Amino acid sequence: MQEKQEAFARLLTIMDELREQCPWDRKQTFQSLRNLTIEETYELADAILNEDLQEIKEEVGDLLLHMVFYAKIAEEKGAFDIADALNGVCDKLIKRHPHIYGDVVAEDEEAVKKNWEQLKLQEGKKSVLAGVPRSLPAMVKAYRMQEKTKQVGFEWENKAQVWAKVEEEMAELREVLEEGQSQARREEEFGDVLFSLINYARFEGIDPETALERVNQKFKSRFEYIEAKASRPLEEMTLAEMDALWEAAKRKP
Repeated sequence: MQEKQEAFARLLTIMDELREQCPWDRKQTFQSLRNLTIEETYELADAILNEDLQEIKEEVGDLLLHMVFYAKIAEEKGAFDIADALNGVCDKLIKRHPHIYGDVVAEDEEAVKKNWEQLKLQEGKKSVLAGVPRSLPAMVKAYRMQEKTKQVGFEWENKAQVWAKVEEEMAELREVLEEGQSQARREEEFGDVLFSLINYARFEGIDPETALERVNQKFKSRFEYIEAKASRPLEEMTLAEMDALWEAAKRKP
């Protein structure tokens, strides 16, 4: 524990020094750091997907630096400091885990999640969806909204019902496409298909964001193989020639 405390104190000291002495660090604001933090978060997400523990360690450090940076800027404004932020999250964790720090019984993960959402409503949240960030990627947002509404009982009884909904939405999409309806209607029905598929993935224990990203990586690797093995520019090749290289890429170990 002491080693961890010393490492965190070292980061705080370095942050103080950089804020005082480095022209770039002195210039940063909440707004200027925002996009950099988003980038660092995605870098951590990539490292997790690749199960690269060394990279995960580095990206965790980078994100911790950003959190300390935000707290330092806030401290300069007289708003809060890192101790306030840490104590705040500690208090929240204790309050939202009454099965650990109180006398509530939670026998499984689902009970913990349900208690968590109920406590958030008691704290003044007007909707179970209030904690879902507006700027989340759409697929992640859909998954999180479905997870949250489940905690108050807004959920299908079984996955057969969910799959039936997928088929229903597919039929509706096919209908609006065949009828040549407006772009807005086609987008709406296509969105319904995606939303229902995400719901079905959740019932199957599949993270749709991770699943799609793995497919993205697979597609990228195979297309780059085509580019590397092509005997001439791709624009001059036939689709059949490129498809033959694609099949070769699929056979790669």
